Formats: sequence, C-alpha cells, structure tokens
Amino acid sequence: MRRLSHDANKQLRATFEGEELLAHPNDTVAAALLATGQWQFRTTPVSETPRGPFCMMGVCFECLVEIDGVANRQACMTEVRDGMRIKRQSGANHMGIPVAVDDASGTGS
Repeated sequence: MRRLSHDANKQLRATFEGEELLAHPNDTVAAALLATGQWQFRTTPVSETPRGPFCMMGVCFECLVEIDGVANRQACMTEVRDGMRIKRQSGANHMGIPVAVDDASGTGS
C-alpha cells in the first residue's frame, strides 16, 4: 500500500495501539492503518486468528476495531478524526452473536 499524493500540512493525528497514526482528511481508519503497514485489525472469537480488511466497503466485518473505547466499529466505514484512539479488537466483543462450540472438540463452528 502507498499513497498517491501527500500533503503534510493537512494531516490528522490519531493513535493506534498507543502509537501515533498520521492520516489524511477523509481517510477511513482502515485506509490510514493499511497505509502505515498495519494489516492485523482484530482476532477471531474462537481461534484468535488475526484478521484484517477484506472488502473495504462494510460488508465483511473483518476490519472491526475499538475506537475511543467503543468496540465493533468498522474501520473501513469510519473516517479518522483528530485525537481518535484506535485499538485492535480481540474476538467478538459482545456482538450479541452466540459462538457455537462443539462439545467433543471444544472448537467453534
């Protein structure tokens, strides 16, 4: 990933996992993170497999992050704001969807 243009005078400052994140006006959180080389946005609820953006249009929910203390925010549908605090999301974080577990193996389906 790389930016096609750059205007250092119009950057927004946010944080990702406590580190400074520079973004452009109108960048989504996903675009800003991908532009800085961040590919892992969350982990899956059962196996904790790393996940990142897939569709970039709000359909797949692979880009869920925590923004300013609110979980389950779609990074691809949320514009970066100055001072925004973004964190990786671990698992489903109370999405209200029960995770089915196979009693024999202890794994989710």
